[in-house]
Amino acid sequence: MKDYFKRTTSAAPLAGFRIAFGLMLFGGIVRFWSNGWIETLYIQPRFYFPFYGFEFIRPLGEYTYLMFAVCGLSALSVAFGLFYRVTSTLLFFSFTYIELIDKSTYLNHYYFTSIVCLLLIFLPAHRYFSIDAYRRPSLLAGTIPLWCLDALKLFVGMLYFFAGLAKLNSDWLLHAQPLRIWLPAKNDLPLIGFLFNYSWIPLVFSWFGCLYDLSIPFLLWQRKTRPVAYAGVVIFHGLTAILFPIGMFPYIMMVTALIFFSAEFHEKIIYKLGRLLSLPNRFLQPAKTFVYQPVVNKSLLTGFIIFFLIQLLLPFRYLLYPGELFWTEEGYRFSWRVMLMEKAGYAQFTVVDDQGNRTIVNNSAFLTPLQEKMMSTQPDMLLQYAHLLRDEYAKRGFHEPQVYVDSYVALNGRLGKPLVPPTTDLAKEQDSFKHKTWITSFDDTITGL
Repeated sequence: MKDYFKRTTSAAPLAGFRIAFGLMLFGGIVRFWSNGWIETLYIQPRFYFPFYGFEFIRPLGEYTYLMFAVCGLSALSVAFGLFYRVTSTLLFFSFTYIELIDKSTYLNHYYFTSIVCLLLIFLPAHRYFSIDAYRRPSLLAGTIPLWCLDALKLFVGMLYFFAGLAKLNSDWLLHAQPLRIWLPAKNDLPLIGFLFNYSWIPLVFSWFGCLYDLSIPFLLWQRKTRPVAYAGVVIFHGLTAILFPIGMFPYIMMVTALIFFSAEFHEKIIYKLGRLLSLPNRFLQPAKTFVYQPVVNKSLLTGFIIFFLIQLLLPFRYLLYPGELFWTEEGYRFSWRVMLMEKAGYAQFTVVDDQGNRTIVNNSAFLTPLQEKMMSTQPDMLLQYAHLLRDEYAKRGFHEPQVYVDSYVALNGRLGKPLVPPTTDLAKEQDSFKHKTWITSFDDTITGL
């Protein structure tokens, strides 16, 4: 291990990743802004669902546009390597702040983006082919510590591998759920749509998706299998982009996978870009090797080791909770469980008090359609909404309001059943990392991880 941490490699792959990732993220921000989603998701809602422990993250109203502007400009600056240390830090905090405003908008690839932004703060991605290095030649370096590049590769590999492990369950492999629900709805697609009328196609897609996630990081890491593996990345994520509306994630992963390619591959691309920009050879082929100061190097390595240990353990925290994970969703988020379930839900709330006041809540008076959809199937959001109603109706004159819910949830094509007992007063229940004992039992078995 001591010999490994002394090894160096070309800085070109890390610089290429910085450029591609920054530009993709900037494009994502522009797309989000142009579609009007800042207004509909972060300004129009009356109430929000903060993550437990992050309740101090508050919506910003019209200033949300400023936060997105900071995020987008920071992404562009990171891509160009301009004021890198400052802008990479701004990018992480602005993007993560936006992500944490409302749980309703949670997606795995937002979490992935936040973590990559965090890693980039501490990596020397600006030491090569950056405006900073052009303006300050003392920063310029052609080689960097190998572990700096391998840390990103390892994190991307963990994402895929844990996503594959999560697919090792009976619903996915034996019943092809939820693809058996989703794919037939795409039978009107040109060229391939007719395939989705066959009952065996969802099973093929399920098995292929599982094998792909489990194997692709290892195949990308090996030089001999890398070209074929990358073709698989393009096909897999290309199909995902066509079949499912999950935004920029498929394209981000196509670009991210390029980090596994050889230094020569990235050097050729960067050299061609440099020639187009008429940059001098001393800038494109620097002889200097960048190394961290011993104290900084030791601190960073310790921090990265702790970080990866946390990332290894976090997806397994669901084992601390009883019950079926897909039903309770305790330990589900931040664990790379991608598109594993289809939950359809209905939740009607009743607020009463001991003075005879009673009302049936119109959810649309408090929540947006997206918020209501997400809330109706997720126990922690049901509880948050119940507390919102408790506080709101207390202001309207209810004395110590009690909040009950008639909730019905269907998981992966099963018949709907109550998620919360209708006799449970959610106004009295408290949110925490502990198991929520008021969630009904699943009364079925999904075997596997």
